[in-house]
Amino acid sequence: MTPDRAAGLAESARALADGEVTSRVLVERALARIEATQPTLNAFRIVRTEAALAEADAADRELAAGARRPLLGVPVAVKDDMDVAGEPTAFGCPGDFPPVAADGEAVRRLRAAGAVIVGKTNTCELGQWPFTEGPAFGETRNPWHTGHTPGGSSGGSAAAVAAGLVPAALGSDGAGSVRIPASWTHLIGIKPQRGRISTWPRGGPSTASPSTARWPVRSPTRPCCWTRRAATTTGTRTSRRRSRCRTPSAATPAGCASPCH
Repeated sequence: MTPDRAAGLAESARALADGEVTSRVLVERALARIEATQPTLNAFRIVRTEAALAEADAADRELAAGARRPLLGVPVAVKDDMDVAGEPTAFGCPGDFPPVAADGEAVRRLRAAGAVIVGKTNTCELGQWPFTEGPAFGETRNPWHTGHTPGGSSGGSAAAVAAGLVPAALGSDGAGSVRIPASWTHLIGIKPQRGRISTWPRGGPSTASPSTARWPVRSPTRPCCWTRRAATTTGTRTSRRRSRCRTPSAATPAGCASPCH
């Protein structure tokens, strides 16, 4: 595990449980990577520096006491269409938004598993576009080639994982918002069936609306290597998307410690 790139989700959880590293160290490294790449990748809308460090310290106390949970102490990010208690939910829109009082259900489940929420990632306005940019925050860039978009609408989460800023992140998908950025950043994106993960408070306590099915995005076991994938949709509109953001030929994404094989 090196400070310049996050280990995978399973490896991070294992190292924490085995006492090889502390949650505070992992979170500090994640925060440092986010700060260093924000001017070029712009993956995050909100970075929860103080809150994340406090959560990491709490996780370390649990680990020291012998507690074990699936993601205890692991730093993760969530898309800015999900409520995180104490933070605003802008959903890619400009303006001032009040902090919400409670976590959304997907975030609540992450916390129940022990995850540390380091921040909220960028998304296009209301998740309506297959790229991640807007007047509220500028442009989020693809770590493989910063001249290209990571796709959308969950491009901030995809960019954060592809660049190794965090081991995993949550996004949402209704019409390709997981599949597009996963394919354009060489990640594994999981879109569960509708209703599998609650979108409360926006979609009801036990159902997922068509536009907000929650999904995790993560890198494969070797965090610096991804299988090249093609877009799964067809037609003229997709062809235009591909021409806007073709798979770059470079073998190593920006910030990657070693070339992929």
